[in-house]
Amino acid sequence: MDESALKDAQSNYPPGYSPPKVWAWDAESGGRWASINRPIAGPTHKKPLPVGQHPIQLYSLGTPNGVKVTVMLEELLALGKSGAEYDAYLIDISEGEQFGSGFVEVNPNSKIPAMLDQNTQPPIRIFESGAILLYLAEKFNALLPVDPASRAECLSWLFWQMGSAPYLGGGFGHFYAYAPIKIEYCIDRYAMEVKRQLDVLDRHLADKQYMCGDEYTIADIAIWPWYGLLVVDGIYDASEFLSTDTYSHLKRWAEKVAAREAVQRGRMVNCTWGPLESQLHERHNASDFTNKTQDKIGS
Repeated sequence: MDESALKDAQSNYPPGYSPPKVWAWDAESGGRWASINRPIAGPTHKKPLPVGQHPIQLYSLGTPNGVKVTVMLEELLALGKSGAEYDAYLIDISEGEQFGSGFVEVNPNSKIPAMLDQNTQPPIRIFESGAILLYLAEKFNALLPVDPASRAECLSWLFWQMGSAPYLGGGFGHFYAYAPIKIEYCIDRYAMEVKRQLDVLDRHLADKQYMCGDEYTIADIAIWPWYGLLVVDGIYDASEFLSTDTYSHLKRWAEKVAAREAVQRGRMVNCTWGPLESQLHERHNASDFTNKTQDKIGS
């Protein structure tokens, strides 16, 4: 871009911030969730994690990344994989519970979700939602194609989601919904990329039932809590802004996945917002969902 074009582009926005020579963390960044961010790692306080009786121990919250894992576990149980029984404990990131010593031992990156597999001694820790999905798929030989070409396609979309979602959540979602001030440049930049990603998905799904064809896989489970929920439920209250209804193939897929019973159960686990009947703060047995339904009927 030549100098005159650069000046023209800059004139569309108000005078900006000039970075110092050396950045220093003087205060929280402001806005919702500001308290969860800091420029250093490690625990801030001692707090052991609870441990239940089931093979899988999950420490999470019902955000899109957390929903990936609870949906995966519920899908495995629906397939009859009893070894996927799990205890799901709530990690309240607004209270800094992800910085407790026990949680940091399971995930040194202090992000949900984190999981322990107690089937081994010592237990195996797994963190990062994509790694957890792949670990569970391989452990239970389910929801991951065996054919090399289909497996490669599935893993490509899994890693596409892992690399793309930060633009949707940390970029668009932050500046559109959570930042303390609205910055036109930031919202424009990330809205453009999110719409490009929605178009990628819509074109891909034009002739497919699921991300990898006729087979429901971990690629669907990874992508749906971000892009499916954006279309179905309008996360960030951005459906109209992003014109999500125009992505008809993506919308059809999103609604199809949303109708799965395991997905509906998985969405409830560790959820702390929305209607009370859709919140199951902790999950320890399948009967927890039945009890929740009975509570709803009783009320």
